[in-house]
Amino acid sequence: MTQISLTFPDGSVRSYAAGVTPAEVAASIAVSLAKKAISAQVNGVHWDLQWPITTDATLAINTMADEAAALELIRHDLAHVMARAVQELWPDVKVTIGPVRDHGWFYDFDRAEPFTPEDLGIIEAKMKQIINARDPVKTELWSREDTRRHYEERGEPYKVELLDRIPGDEDIRMYWHGPWQDLCRGPHLQQTGQLPADAFKLTHVAGAYWLGDSSRPMLQRIYGVAFRNRDDLKAHMTMLEEAAKRDHRKLGREMGLFHMQEEAPGQVFWHPNGWTIYTTLQDYMRRRQRADGYVEVNTPQVVNRKLWEASGHWESYQENMFIVEVDEDHAREKTVNALKPMNCPCHVQIFNVGLKSYRDLPLRMAEFGSCNRYEPSGALHGIMRVRGFTQDDGHIFCREDQIEAESKKFIEFLSRIYADLGFDKWRVKLSTRPEKRVGTDASWDLMETALANACTAAGCAYELFPGEGAFYAPKLEFVLTDAIGRDWQCGTLQLDPNIPARLEASYIGEDGAKHTPYMLHRACLGSFERFIGILIENWAGKLPFWLAPRQVVVASIVSDADDYAHEVATALVEAGIRAELDLRNEKINYKVREHSMGKVPVILALGMREVEERTVSVRRLGENRTETQDLATIIAALAAEATPPDLR
Repeated sequence: MTQISLTFPDGSVRSYAAGVTPAEVAASIAVSLAKKAISAQVNGVHWDLQWPITTDATLAINTMADEAAALELIRHDLAHVMARAVQELWPDVKVTIGPVRDHGWFYDFDRAEPFTPEDLGIIEAKMKQIINARDPVKTELWSREDTRRHYEERGEPYKVELLDRIPGDEDIRMYWHGPWQDLCRGPHLQQTGQLPADAFKLTHVAGAYWLGDSSRPMLQRIYGVAFRNRDDLKAHMTMLEEAAKRDHRKLGREMGLFHMQEEAPGQVFWHPNGWTIYTTLQDYMRRRQRADGYVEVNTPQVVNRKLWEASGHWESYQENMFIVEVDEDHAREKTVNALKPMNCPCHVQIFNVGLKSYRDLPLRMAEFGSCNRYEPSGALHGIMRVRGFTQDDGHIFCREDQIEAESKKFIEFLSRIYADLGFDKWRVKLSTRPEKRVGTDASWDLMETALANACTAAGCAYELFPGEGAFYAPKLEFVLTDAIGRDWQCGTLQLDPNIPARLEASYIGEDGAKHTPYMLHRACLGSFERFIGILIENWAGKLPFWLAPRQVVVASIVSDADDYAHEVATALVEAGIRAELDLRNEKINYKVREHSMGKVPVILALGMREVEERTVSVRRLGENRTETQDLATIIAALAAEATPPDLR
């Protein structure tokens, strides 16, 4: 019998018969390990304990202590257990797919009647019964013919279609969780009792088109979350409750910031308060960019397809572009244009005007570029995911020897901006060369080393993501962590030698010859729309004073204080503070509640005592007390708070 060598994490090597399974290996090491084992890592690939190993390999046995592997299996197995529970409760339901996602999973079902919140509780109870039954999980490889016959006989058309979409002619892996079966690539746990029965919850139901195609049947998608233990689940559910309170769509209504409507799907109607946030943020970014050596430009929104063909976007990105056909001068063929989905090809056009020397580089070009991208209607989400947005886009044209210095400079630039906006926790992902790529290994070595060195020089640690770079260059992604622990990928720095070459950008080098510049695509906020949504949720609507759209409300307690209220409001406005009056014949407690709901940071209440003493009663958002202050003192303090951080 053929023998294979397995190398373990401690460096030891053992010999086994070819075809040995990780479960058998674990049992050969220790009975206790065999009981704790949930899966394995074979040559770095997540491996089911039942799958045979046929060649020499590195092997590590996973237990529930291995968080990443454990969570993947728990969530994947629970998707199957949920589907089994649904079909045992309602045998006429058709199953489709159930992938793992952040914090949990979902599974799509075809059922005539809609699932209700009460149904979710019933399904959860059934799932716990299945878990407690400790049913074995087993796997087999079937021929495609047998698989097709199996699903056709059971009236599962979605599984038949999924089978037809699997490329190649290899056998199909089938899994059983007790008597219930699904086709799946695995891996899975070894029995249902390995699942934590008190660490999962079904959260909600939503509609979803089959395979995301609006022309296909509408299915019902049940979402669930799961963790390794009850405490982690409880912490997550608390976070979800807090996230619901912070939902930018809810706060956007309460603060009067924006609205969306069906006549303009994925487009934002900015109200005065929301537009104040937008323009204040834009003015801040404009000042920061100018101070960092950027020139600001503006490029057309509608551009002929010829440019998109030359840049490569027409071939690779056309399905996400809005096409505009124009009958110019009654020509035989209409001119085909597209709303720009990104700004980079247009920035190269500006670079290409006039002769550039190596002495002109780096050239840092920025634009608050209005872009449009087609997003499926089901993917739209408030102002976080839209079709029309403004990107704080920038492109740095530089020489090869300037890549590292410019990358370091951008990281430092970005860190100042995030700190000013209240994000002290963020991390960097360095995505390196994919398997399918263009360029030489030497070129990739240079680019990856430059980005890594830039992070180190900027005092910024990075996480390596091998194979996740674009086909033409590596990239950095900057991930913010908000006040309740959620991650948001916002900033990017993408090296690109490709588009400048395609669009014939060049500069005259020190040697007198033409050279193609490198382009560094960079964004700090990403899109203003999405970033403002993130700001609203991070601050729970209580934005920093300088960014708050309504900074101060001057509210009279009695009508005899109205004249003084006008005087106070005028003085505040003259000091550069956004102030408004509330002279309504309402009780002051009513006014305070209403303006607090609108997240006004400061309310100045004025009665006759304040009129006589020329003071104000100051109430700050979130505080249940008032403080009497001299008018001149509070104006000076608020004027300082209203000053943007880059101007202090």
